[in-house]
Amino acid sequence: MSERDVFEYALLRVVPRVERGECFNAGVLVYCRAKSFVAARTHLDETKLRALDPDADVAGVRAALRAVEGVCTGGEAAGQAARDDAGRRFRWLIAPRSTVVQPGPVHTGLTADPAVEAGRLLDLLVR
Repeated sequence: MSERDVFEYALLRVVPRVERGECFNAGVLVYCRAKSFVAARTHLDETKLRALDPDADVAGVRAALRAVEGVCTGGEAAGQAARDDAGRRFRWLIAPRSTVVQPGPVHTGLTADPAVEAGRLLDLLVR
């Protein structure tokens, strides 16, 4: 059996109308300290978004999800977080800051490949 490392993940939820409390999953954040890995995989279901709020700002939600991906990627796309290590970027992203795109609770697991795990979780929990 290949060596597996501990990883953490949190779902990204879209809450189009906070007063109603309805939400759906639109992405997953994955962090593996042992591999210095952090990534976001996202998928916005516009049909669900419009079902919950016909007047939703689809472009704004997409921009928020892209911004999360940019922070994970690092470099200039990460803005102020560009110089932070993977762990600091993950912790920054799981802190609530938006009413529409919100991180869920953090969960843990074991994985041999955190990039593969990110795709698996996206397929399992988002799509």
